[in-house]
Amino acid sequence: MTSFDSPNSPGNPAPTPAQLGYRMPAEWEPHEATWLSWPNRDGVSFPGAYDSVLPVFAKIVHALADSERVHINVSGPEQEAEVRQVLARNKARADHVRFFHIPTNEPWCRDHGPMFLTRKGDPKPAIIDWDYNAWGWKYPPFDLDDVVPTEVGKALGMEVFYPGIVMEGGSLDVNGSGSLLTTRSCLLNPNRNPDLTKAEIERKLRDYLGVKNILWLGDGIEGDDTDGHIDDLTRFVGPHSVVTCVEDEEDDANHDPLKENLAKLKEMDAEDGSPLEVHVLPMPGKIIRDGQRLPASYANFYIANKVVLLPTYGDSADAWASSVLQTVFPTRKVVGIDCRELIWGLGAFHCLTQQQPVAG
Repeated sequence: MTSFDSPNSPGNPAPTPAQLGYRMPAEWEPHEATWLSWPNRDGVSFPGAYDSVLPVFAKIVHALADSERVHINVSGPEQEAEVRQVLARNKARADHVRFFHIPTNEPWCRDHGPMFLTRKGDPKPAIIDWDYNAWGWKYPPFDLDDVVPTEVGKALGMEVFYPGIVMEGGSLDVNGSGSLLTTRSCLLNPNRNPDLTKAEIERKLRDYLGVKNILWLGDGIEGDDTDGHIDDLTRFVGPHSVVTCVEDEEDDANHDPLKENLAKLKEMDAEDGSPLEVHVLPMPGKIIRDGQRLPASYANFYIANKVVLLPTYGDSADAWASSVLQTVFPTRKVVGIDCRELIWGLGAFHCLTQQQPVAG
């Protein structure tokens, strides 16, 4: 494995991934595997509900069985044995699972896990290891999570690039051909990269992800502790098309920010100048637990090779959301999995997963 420091470091002339021909593929492009980080009983993500969420993890693994491999980070042999028992107890297939003894603090692999890049003719992807500070130092410790991409690079023998700035996978979404969606509320938050300007952050995204066209939305949804990750709001579902959440109830705190984001999207173009085709997703009804509003959103779906994993909430809008996604992904099966326990951890399927694309 070869590691590259930031090309912007003094005296370091190393070319950027973009200059080397790398790009970040869209999520719907072919996967080699899906990565998960298994939760720990002593973690902070699911207070009082650890055992309740394990069946949901098992359902994720099972739903991907005919789609692709599943790579699971565990702390070591003991946790691997425990996970195998959980999968068996919940009748989840495990013949497609490979375990990696890479310990983590929390299970949110989208944000702490490896972000993969590919380039034409290269038999192996490369990995980006962004700095990670648990969404603005909210949930220490996060030392184990911070080094996961490098550890995966070692395990797979892949090159690892180090941009040297804080970034989370859930804060951005790409169409694979040059456009990227993100939010001002997250990337410009001073708890991430207080010394960087918007232009400097954009340069990092262009240099490391191979994008040209950066599309900025505004605020996130109520209850989202990530300061407005894009994967709870708006997602690319094609090179020129997106789905975005709207809240019809005018007295709901999410109504205005989602309405403003929708208006912005209708004025945006993809990298080739084509206007975005915008599909609307509903929001589920408000979910309150222990006096806290939870960030339940249908936009936190995960696109796998053969299925789309859709978080559902026992809500009348579940079927509507499923229908929208089935329309935009006609060749994939939309699999709804109840997330009323999982959302207590303030995230759903996209937050838990990270795709490893097929090389080349």
